[in-house]
Amino acid sequence: MLTDPLFWTAAFNTAQYTLGSLLIQLPVALILALLLNRPGLRGRGLLRLTFFAPSLVGLPFVAMLFAPIFEKRTGLINAGLHHFFPLWDPEFAWMHQYVMSALIIAALWMYAGFNMVYFLAALQNVSKDLLEAAAIDGAGPWQRFRHVTLPDIAPVASFITLLSTIGSFQMFELSFILLNNGPGPENRGLTVMMYLYQTGFITGDLGYASAIGWVLAVTLMSIALLQRWLGRRHEER
Repeated sequence: MLTDPLFWTAAFNTAQYTLGSLLIQLPVALILALLLNRPGLRGRGLLRLTFFAPSLVGLPFVAMLFAPIFEKRTGLINAGLHHFFPLWDPEFAWMHQYVMSALIIAALWMYAGFNMVYFLAALQNVSKDLLEAAAIDGAGPWQRFRHVTLPDIAPVASFITLLSTIGSFQMFELSFILLNNGPGPENRGLTVMMYLYQTGFITGDLGYASAIGWVLAVTLMSIALLQRWLGRRHEER
């Protein structure tokens, strides 16, 4: 495995997808939760349903939905960008050059609302007395968010981060269907789970596939233990 270039390609692609998902999905989910948590917001229930609804559909449906969206010329993204930015090339091949970017965008549409619900529940449990006391002491919105809100929602944020990390490492259906049952051009969409599937069910090397599965399991367990240790250190401070 250590000398297998395809395994390292799959590991790099998976890490790239995971990092991109965490750095984009979680801030977007938190921003949506902050917007919906504002007092006096009209249509709060409808907005919650609108943002959460994509997570109710399955990954195969999301892949089939986004496949034509990323098409050249006729795709919604290229057509929209070319309409607002005439210099944008309508022949831009998302699924050839920027496979991971396309996967991250599709996952963002599906999971941002799901993570928003967790953040929204955490924000509603933030102590209003502490927020009012900070405001009386002269703390601005950013200071209140940084020193009161963030520490209160930190456990939920840690849980969402772990959940998103595990889900990203196990990503298979989205890339498999979006890339026409394959790893995409030059294996740019090859993930660890897809490589495990190809090795075990297409090549027939069940021993190697089992080894890949164990490496994935140990990696996820190590990430979970590391996050738990960091969380304990944060609570002790």
